[in-house]
Amino acid sequence: MFNYQGSTALVTGASKGIGEVFAEHLAARGMNLVLVARSLDALENLAQRLSAKYGIQCTALSADLADPESANWISAELGRRGIQVDLLVNNAGLGLSGNFLSHELKQEQGSIQVNVQTLVSLSYLLGKGMKSRGKGGIINLASNASFQPLPAMATYAATKAFVLHFSEALNYELAAAGVHVMAVCPGPTATNFFAGTTTKLSAKDMDSSESVVQKSLAAFDQGKSVAYPTRLSVRVGTLLPRFLPRSLVTKIAGMASRNMGLH
Repeated sequence: MFNYQGSTALVTGASKGIGEVFAEHLAARGMNLVLVARSLDALENLAQRLSAKYGIQCTALSADLADPESANWISAELGRRGIQVDLLVNNAGLGLSGNFLSHELKQEQGSIQVNVQTLVSLSYLLGKGMKSRGKGGIINLASNASFQPLPAMATYAATKAFVLHFSEALNYELAAAGVHVMAVCPGPTATNFFAGTTTKLSAKDMDSSESVVQKSLAAFDQGKSVAYPTRLSVRVGTLLPRFLPRSLVTKIAGMASRNMGLH
């Protein structure tokens, strides 16, 4: 069982959605927090609220994770402040909907930077300290999109497949050193992720952030390498690529994204 009380967690994308709920639940378990996102005002408001409610120390760091130097800056800032991170929650993510060539190249590259390169950098920079201390944890947000190609969200699904495979391999490598790494694969969640898209999904078709975080932390406490905090119908859908030809899986996924209104 991970020792939450008095330890410190860093949560990216902490200003809203799943990240904010992770921060709340970890604070309730007695963890000090480092909250990272672009919106400093939102982070500081959350930090003040959680500090007052749970009696923890809470630090807000404003950083644009699409900046290739953001992870190095965060690591340096932690060192400057003397903060040791025991649990890293790589929650921040970017997802573009619509055909790949309908976006600016910088947008696609930005999503790869946030979802993959910054996640890897933070896992490396903070994971080295965890390994040297012989304890720690990393929770990486993947997706149910990790399991198959997804037309209309091609880059997003590909980055999340990377997160899943990277996390499973890293967990194997670090287990003997006392560091537990887990990938989280939620389905569609009622956050602002789909804001500005043409999706036809409503909140009742999605999981809540509260449910996703509760199930994810329960899986982490059980030592799971992958958590599936979603409804059964979504979980069953992730199993199809194991049994069907990939060309058919891609076609089915394309039909699903079209029915969701993402094209």
